[in-house]
Amino acid sequence: MWSRYPVIYEINTWVWLNELSRKYGKTLTLATVPSEEWDYVSSLGVDAIWFMGVWERSPAGIGVAMQNQGLLEDFRRALPDFSAEDNIGSPYCVRRYVVDDHLGGPEGLAAARRILRERALGLILDFVPNHVAPDHPWVFDHPEYFIRGDKEDLRREPASFFEAGGNVFACGKDPYFPAWPDVLQLNAFEHGLRQAVIETVSSVAGQCDGIRCDMAMLMMNNIFERTWGARAGQKPDGDYWTTVIPAIKKEHPEFRFIAEAYWDKEWELQQQGFDFCYDKKLYDRLEHDNAESISLHLGADLGYQERMVRFIENHDEPRAAATFSSEKGRAAAVVAMTLTGARLLHEGQSQGRRVRLPVFLGRRPVEPVDQDLAAFYQRLLKGIDHDVFRNGQWSLCERSGWPDNQSYLNILSWCWSKDEERCLIIVNFSEGTVQAQVHVPWDELRGRTWRLADVLSGDTYDRSGDEMRDSGLYVDLGPWSFHFFSLNPLCHPQTPLHCLFSGDAASRAATLRAYRPMPGSALKP
Repeated sequence: MWSRYPVIYEINTWVWLNELSRKYGKTLTLATVPSEEWDYVSSLGVDAIWFMGVWERSPAGIGVAMQNQGLLEDFRRALPDFSAEDNIGSPYCVRRYVVDDHLGGPEGLAAARRILRERALGLILDFVPNHVAPDHPWVFDHPEYFIRGDKEDLRREPASFFEAGGNVFACGKDPYFPAWPDVLQLNAFEHGLRQAVIETVSSVAGQCDGIRCDMAMLMMNNIFERTWGARAGQKPDGDYWTTVIPAIKKEHPEFRFIAEAYWDKEWELQQQGFDFCYDKKLYDRLEHDNAESISLHLGADLGYQERMVRFIENHDEPRAAATFSSEKGRAAAVVAMTLTGARLLHEGQSQGRRVRLPVFLGRRPVEPVDQDLAAFYQRLLKGIDHDVFRNGQWSLCERSGWPDNQSYLNILSWCWSKDEERCLIIVNFSEGTVQAQVHVPWDELRGRTWRLADVLSGDTYDRSGDEMRDSGLYVDLGPWSFHFFSLNPLCHPQTPLHCLFSGDAASRAATLRAYRPMPGSALKP
């Protein structure tokens, strides 16, 4: 069912169901979502739905969160009328890997999965390898699965250790920040834990088509050893993920593993078995750097590029509409949604939502829909809803300029091909006007005239294949502007240009209207 480069739609499950319940005036679960809502999700043209936050929430975790003044301030920033009932607990403070009853339980998820499969949509769920809730059954049944402390640790660092069942446990953490007080740290080196994780993930794999693994790099041997030192015990010969992933793939070969990954560990995680890894570096460069920096990033090994997850927002990042200007945000969306690899769209992103909702909250504020942005995303998603973007061949395009005009460095360009389908993406990722020659790397362009139809604007242009292949396609683009071209031949190879003007008068007139210059093509560099 998986395409090579899927588009994934992330939904905050609890919030989504609460809003649908208000919309329809009755309590809805995953089993009772009206068909028109599934039709809408399907109409987006995505390949898989990531239901973020379906697992059983922790009452103990909620209690800890309600004592955290920093979290409470964050809740009130996002939801000015916040009340204690809005704190449903973090979905990454998992009590059990059982679908929460509020969402419909396991039966509700199974019903939703059947509906998604009928619409050829995959299902992705979360897995949190690093930690569990303080009231997870393992805390009492298998304390050996955890990083442990003692009474002195608890006395000296009460924010970093937790006592339960007569044992002292370390709170979950990464090596760069203080501990998370609502979760307990699992021991990645513990053999028994690894086997228990294989059983857990195997159970999850029977309920969905893939998992997004939270902070996946924290469980790598070298990082875990650096974080926990002697507390973790003897480092195993094999890495955590090289133990877990093959065991699951043996029984579920089409199951997909997606890593939330940082710190330049993406390539290593790919080698350890992950199908896709977050491309946080691309996100950061889109937000802070220039086009040349992005081009250099995209010049990495193709095998690496093909297994990245591109995004401009998700539940951990600020909303794109609040991060980027309107024009830059659209340019960034075209970049992220047309690159090779997996592409992630966050629910609310296409409506222009600006409030990043803390994952603890089951309700979000009402925000107006940006209708222009919604229409833009509708065109963009329709544009990539073709096999060429799911299973085609992606190539980065070279671009060039002139000695007295280096604005071409602000151009990003790449192309896609599969069978007879060809697409070309060109983005001016800057606040200035640019001119450039974009070199399209297809030899079969030569000897034909090609019609370039812009999927987003509706404009069409006719160009010589020899020009595009050899000297380059000349473009002139305003700030944050872009072209999303579908290419189709107008002539057979070696057919002279006058073939374009054969036929009756109406046909000739239509062809003449289409044969118009690119923006600014009369300008000389």
